[in-house]
Amino acid sequence: MSVASLRRAARESVSGLPREFWWLWTSTLINRLGAFVATFMTLYLTHERGYSASYAGLVVSLHGLGGVVSSLGAGVLTDRLGRRPTMMIAQTATAFSVALLGFMTDPAAIVAVAFLVGMASNASRPAVQAMMADIVKPEDRMRAFSLNYWAINLGFAVSSAGAGFVAQHSYLAGFLGEAALTLTCAVLVFLKLPESRPEQDAPLKEGRVPEPEVGLGTVFRDGRFMGVVGLSFLISLIFQQGYVGLPVAMGADGFSSADFGLAIAVNGVLIVAVQIPVTRAIEHRDPRRLLIVSSLLAGYGFGLTAFAGSVAVYALTICVWTLAEIVNSPTQTGLVVRLSPVHGRGRYQGVYTMSWSVAALVAPLMSGFVVDHFGADWLWGACAVLGSVAAGGYWLLMRGLGDEEDVVAGGAVPERRANVAA
Repeated sequence: MSVASLRRAARESVSGLPREFWWLWTSTLINRLGAFVATFMTLYLTHERGYSASYAGLVVSLHGLGGVVSSLGAGVLTDRLGRRPTMMIAQTATAFSVALLGFMTDPAAIVAVAFLVGMASNASRPAVQAMMADIVKPEDRMRAFSLNYWAINLGFAVSSAGAGFVAQHSYLAGFLGEAALTLTCAVLVFLKLPESRPEQDAPLKEGRVPEPEVGLGTVFRDGRFMGVVGLSFLISLIFQQGYVGLPVAMGADGFSSADFGLAIAVNGVLIVAVQIPVTRAIEHRDPRRLLIVSSLLAGYGFGLTAFAGSVAVYALTICVWTLAEIVNSPTQTGLVVRLSPVHGRGRYQGVYTMSWSVAALVAPLMSGFVVDHFGADWLWGACAVLGSVAAGGYWLLMRGLGDEEDVVAGGAVPERRANVAA
């Protein structure tokens, strides 16, 4: 491919998206550049503070539990208070709680503040996804979600390397650096992003019947959407094994932490390198097929790990499930938006976000139990089974989705309307 072709492809990948999207994208990138706590919490507690691995596991679990708790509340705030104020509150609270965590020395205080950090840091996600759906045209959403996911991984890749250097000199500097960057995100949202929440009385102005009020009960009674949430949980449970099951298995096979770091780096590098071109290739394809194929790639990509005996082979298996991740993330996020009523996007995104948070809690327990009692090969076999179940679930769930639910590849489609008041 010529340089001119590459430039044209890059230009087409980013063209047509509104300016507000790029400010939101920039905010995401800055936020992930400061991801210090999530990366180095365990090392900080065990190496710097001298606590046991069990205590560190408790703190990390409660940090994740905070994310589960905040998902629903943040979704409600996104719809009631608005996208912009929810993001500003969440990011400001994250900045101050992260800074406070860096000064905590009492074990109970660390646990409590880590829980608050988990709540605050997860609270902006439903608002970000809802705002993105508000400001981007339906036919451009998969591309927008993909670019946002690319920013998350680019920021995380850079922050991991930078945070490692910072941690060698001062863990406190890492906490304060994350706090400063997160506060920068809040300022950016305040200065550059207008509120995007659709007006509740817009249908009346246009002579249309207004939508029924959307509550959390509406979401939980929406069988098809909750099916998507359940399948999202299964997929997330699989992907989490790359960070909880894989290092344990490689360690049991005699590989060092440096070997694991080298292998897992393939995940971030591959996402940064091919996320955008892959999205261009799949942007107008049937999301049903994409979700089925990505589920099978995820399950059997991890299943192949049972046959890995070298760092190179481990890296090849990571390539397989990373491709699944690249396809699944924007496709599934787009599906969630299409199944969400316009004035309930925050609540629907909150429940969807909760599926990933719950999976982050369950995955370490799952991998630990299976590896301890049956061995790592059974864990990889379980991943293959979960991937197959998820693929079958998507086939059954989306088999009846056609014009009625507007789940078609590419085109501009009207949003789903709420059919249950709560």
